[in-house]
Formats: sequence, C-alpha cells, structure tokens
Amino acid sequence: MDPLIEFVLPIKGLHNGLHHYDWEIGPSFFEQFEQSPVQRAKVAMQLELDKRPSIYELNFTFNGTVEAECDRCLAPIQLPVEGEEKLVVKLGEDDDQDDDPDVIFIHPETQQLSVAHFIYEFIVLNLPMIKVYDCESETSKPCDTEMLKRLNQAEEQNPQDNQGSVWDELKKLNN
Repeated sequence: MDPLIEFVLPIKGLHNGLHHYDWEIGPSFFEQFEQSPVQRAKVAMQLELDKRPSIYELNFTFNGTVEAECDRCLAPIQLPVEGEEKLVVKLGEDDDQDDDPDVIFIHPETQQLSVAHFIYEFIVLNLPMIKVYDCESETSKPCDTEMLKRLNQAEEQNPQDNQGSVWDELKKLNN
C-alpha cells in the first residue's frame, strides 16, 4: 500500500465549493523522498481546496518543527518552520501550460490529484538556509557549550583584521 495515499485528493467526485483537509506530517512522510534534508519533523498541515468548474485553488498553511543540526554549535535543535503557499490547478491540455510555477495543468478527466510532493517542497523550501536557533529564551538550552567555548577560543587566537582583506580591494572599486 502506498504510504502517501492519504495525500491523494479525489477531485473528480468533489462538488464545487470549499473542502478542508488536515494532516500531521511526521518522519514517515519524509522517508518516502530520497535524499530528503528532513528526517524528523512534526508539522501540522492544513489545506483549503476551493473547487470551481475548471479551476482548483489550493491554499496550504503549515507550522511545526523540523529536527536539524545547529550550524553554530552542531547540537540537535527543533527548528521552527511555518508558511502559507498557494497552488492553482487548471483543467487543460499540455499545450495550455504557461511558465507560472504556482499554476499546474491537469487533464480534464483526471480522477485524483496527489499533493504529497507539493507538501514536501513547501516544507523543505521554507527551511532557513542557515540553521541557527535562538535558544536564549529556553530554560533548557540545547546548545553544545563545549563547542561554543572552542569557537570563542579560536576567534580569540586568530583575530581577523581587515588589513589587506578582499573587502578593501572591493571598496576601492566604489571610488
């Protein structure tokens, strides 16, 4: 049985109007995607599908946490992730396609639509490039204090001076 079957929407049998779907996205979801940068997560995903005669408007809203490694101290952290994404599905032939990434075309006789890949992309693309965590507000900080001490010692031993740096050369180009 397909583990992503719950993310397949039976669009052919739906009546026009609003339809709501709620999912809890966890580790078993991300296991279905090869080389996923996310292994463990707990994300609440809501989908509001507005079906009209020749167009479907899908509004995704999600929030939760993704387990990641802090880029500062390498400690495991729960990185917050949230977002709102919109996807428009139009009925049409392949030659009707345009270049808008938020619009997809499906054949008018399509029975069902899988949104699993879109959910995966929305979550992964909403992850920050630099995975750091503001742990100062937490009572039990996840930071690896030993690693942070070593980083501070390394900075003290090798202070970076701006003499002869690349930035000086680039500043000269401004003049």
